[in-house]
Amino acid sequence: MKILWGSPLPPTRSGVSDYAVELLGELAKRAEVRVLQPPTEHGEAPGFAGDGIEVVPTETSPEDDEISLIHLGNNTHHAWLVGRLQGPRTVVVFHDLVLHHLLVEMADGDIEALETQLRQAHGASGAALAYARSSGITGPRDAFLFPSRGAFVEGAKGAIVHSRWGHAVLEREFPGLPVHRVGLSVADPGTFDCNAERERLGIPAKDIVLMHLGFLTPAKGLAHIVAGLAAARRSGIPARLVLVGEGGGLDEVQSAANAVGAGDFVSTTGWVETKRFPRVPAAADLGVVLRTPSAGETSAAALRFLATGTPVAVGGLHQFLEWPEQAAPRITPGASAPAELARLLALASADGEEWQARRHAARLTYEDNHQPSDAADSIIEFLETLS
Repeated sequence: MKILWGSPLPPTRSGVSDYAVELLGELAKRAEVRVLQPPTEHGEAPGFAGDGIEVVPTETSPEDDEISLIHLGNNTHHAWLVGRLQGPRTVVVFHDLVLHHLLVEMADGDIEALETQLRQAHGASGAALAYARSSGITGPRDAFLFPSRGAFVEGAKGAIVHSRWGHAVLEREFPGLPVHRVGLSVADPGTFDCNAERERLGIPAKDIVLMHLGFLTPAKGLAHIVAGLAAARRSGIPARLVLVGEGGGLDEVQSAANAVGAGDFVSTTGWVETKRFPRVPAAADLGVVLRTPSAGETSAAALRFLATGTPVAVGGLHQFLEWPEQAAPRITPGASAPAELARLLALASADGEEWQARRHAARLTYEDNHQPSDAADSIIEFLETLS
């Protein structure tokens, strides 16, 4: 098997970039892999160091017997790969099921180009949306009502998704397109000391830690998370919120926490170096991944909590419902979310048999099919059926 891999790579700070680094080594044990060098961005020279993996120039074409594995996410880090989707023997890996933002950013204000792409994806209603946008009319749910997947699959020989929900969506929308589910993988954190990780973050031993991983945006339920923290503290739980990552929402989160009297119990780490990052979730008592509406992504952040045996509260939507409730308790989207988070923090604080069982279930869920070796086996199995 020969594979030409295209995705963001370090130093691009994205989940897909981390995914590539953690999976490529395993994939290269099973196939002959070449990796496309991403174009230089913001003056940085992207790079990737992998044993036995050849990094080739951005413009490299696939060889006649090589399958192009092109990774798409809903941001401009993937724009340079879109032109490759029409190539022969191309398989698209959907890291998001909503690609509307990528489409809009690539149009860069060219309404005619946007109309063409939206019409391809959604017919006359897509063209009408483009016209509305040209008149200054947009809505916050446009991207989710018009996910634009159809603009990116023409000519593809197959598609890979990370959830059963995503698999069902693509099979329904694109009958005849071979679709395969590969469990999203993250690196095994290996051995770690939970107390040592807490000390590195400066967390008092008595605190019950609610942790959020990843780039901060309002869509990730930060208002409900802060409200849940405040509710837990008012009920006597020594809860603390630790935000791991970066983003423009930090000031807003701190202001919201100050407004409800929890400002002193919110801390941030900023960007964490790649080697240390997989062990950081071990410092948490409960992880949290809330995103409404959802772009259909299977959260790598949630999996990093599970890999360290840390239960993670997830929004009760779509693909998140596929994980065992014991490992990934569901939070109902809406006004009840803060109270449900507070109740989970109370259970974590008690640290009884139920919580220990949740910790055990979390690690077992990760080991089920979310290790890089599992993903590499599954990818090769699918590509062999196509070739």
